[in-house]
Amino acid sequence: MPQLSVLMPCYNAAQTVTEALESLAQQSFTDFEVISIDDGSNDETLQILQAWSERDGRFCCFSQPHGGIIAALNAGMDSCRAPLVARMDADDHCHPQRFEKQVAYLEAHPQIAVLGCQVAGFPPQAVREGFRIYISWQNALLSDADIRREMFVESPLSHPSVVFRREWLERVGSYQEHGWAEDYDLWLRLYLAEARFAKLPEILLEWRESPLRLTRIDSRYSVENFLRAKATYLMRGPLLNRDAVFIWGAGMMGRRLGKQLGRLGVPLAAFIDIDPKKIGRTRRGLPVLSTNQLMDWWGRFSSPVLLAAVGARGARQLIRQQLTGMGLREGIDWWGAA
Repeated sequence: MPQLSVLMPCYNAAQTVTEALESLAQQSFTDFEVISIDDGSNDETLQILQAWSERDGRFCCFSQPHGGIIAALNAGMDSCRAPLVARMDADDHCHPQRFEKQVAYLEAHPQIAVLGCQVAGFPPQAVREGFRIYISWQNALLSDADIRREMFVESPLSHPSVVFRREWLERVGSYQEHGWAEDYDLWLRLYLAEARFAKLPEILLEWRESPLRLTRIDSRYSVENFLRAKATYLMRGPLLNRDAVFIWGAGMMGRRLGKQLGRLGVPLAAFIDIDPKKIGRTRRGLPVLSTNQLMDWWGRFSSPVLLAAVGARGARQLIRQQLTGMGLREGIDWWGAA
């Protein structure tokens, strides 16, 4: 049995999959198998995978009718034999020491369930500003505390960068279809199951930017569906048994999050904002309060909680400073949600 299984779903990846496979073949760590699932491609992806499986016994190729990323991932997991499973996409590049360093870290830290690494977007000329900002934010989240603190802001791990313990994936029910991003859904379920996360402070994966990335063409990765996912798991975790939920941010992001929470029956109390044009008005039937009014309203409830839902760059740090000054504790009294 190999020490590591590499799970790589493929769909119409003939133009990039050879580069991805070559980066796997060049790994300094060699005790691995590659489980490639061709998800009904209509280009030459399957033929390329088959040629690699004939050339190197560590590369295993399976094919199935097109069923989408989740079906491919779960079919691949059924064939993975190792206790550690690394994700890889068919259009990315691995650093030669990626698996050596990730496996060594997991061996030294048995309490860690999911280990990522820092990533770089490529090709450089194609990386958009939004993707660059997202990667920079993600690369700064290294410890379990960092990742858990930002869990409801955005997906804090690059899916193709992780190695996870197979037992943890099985414990939370593998990949699931809920109409939103499958990787973010998995991190949220692991978060609620109290799995521990970590990220190596090295760039060990090049993450391809492309107009054909699923995050750009699949509606499951839309902002609205991310908000649906957040609302669902917030209700199962931080908002459980709360009698009042405040949303800091009466702008578009706060209102959209409030809409999703309201649909789930969450006891919304009020919006908080610093814009004098909004304060004193209502949003979704709820009052918009100033920051000075927050603690008075807070004291009216036995178990209140606040969600910071302002998408502007730098806003979360300013909100953190204000809430800390009010004596509210991040991860206990409030969470970032945008």
